[in-house]
Amino acid sequence: MHEDGHIGAVEWAVAGRALPGQRVSGDRSIVLDAGGGAALFAVLDGLGHGNAAAEAADRAAQVLSENRAEPLDVLMVMCHRAMADTRGAAVSLALFDSADRLHWLGVGNVDSRVIAAGPVKPTVRAAALLTGGIVGYLLPPNLQTQTVVVRPGDLLLMSTDGIAGEVVDGIDLAKTTAEITAEILERHAKDTDDALVLAARHRGPTGPVS
Repeated sequence: MHEDGHIGAVEWAVAGRALPGQRVSGDRSIVLDAGGGAALFAVLDGLGHGNAAAEAADRAAQVLSENRAEPLDVLMVMCHRAMADTRGAAVSLALFDSADRLHWLGVGNVDSRVIAAGPVKPTVRAAALLTGGIVGYLLPPNLQTQTVVVRPGDLLLMSTDGIAGEVVDGIDLAKTTAEITAEILERHAKDTDDALVLAARHRGPTGPVS
């Protein structure tokens, strides 16, 4: 599965695949125009794999699609309630707002980082603090959304635990997000799990500068 597009000043792409031998992946990505120049991204990793994992992720995906304007902590609680009778999932949410800020919140082991160009190779500018738990089963009592300032060219990278190893050093930031996600999936997807990676690049102002 490969998808890509733009929301406002944000270029995004997703690459993923099911566990070899399975027809359905329990890993899901959600990309939504949240209005007012904001873009909402989510990566969901249903517990385990197969149809039951996919059902859990699909429940959360529906909640996010129908309530995209809500704050991230509210969205996480809504996903938790919607998945109460499923296996549950690891969920990470990230919102680019219109003021060049990235807000993110994660429960479980979906990794989220901001990658920037460094003197020699790409560097991690920020990493989301993930809290333990399973959305739909055990939600942490204190959900705290973090906020970081993003600069033009910064790359948000979100990946499930089906992506193995250190991927940052091998990223060529000159490439499109579609090329970056496709290469990460090809090189780092485990043979023992579903795998998915999402990349979103902040392009900065799209109009003329006065």
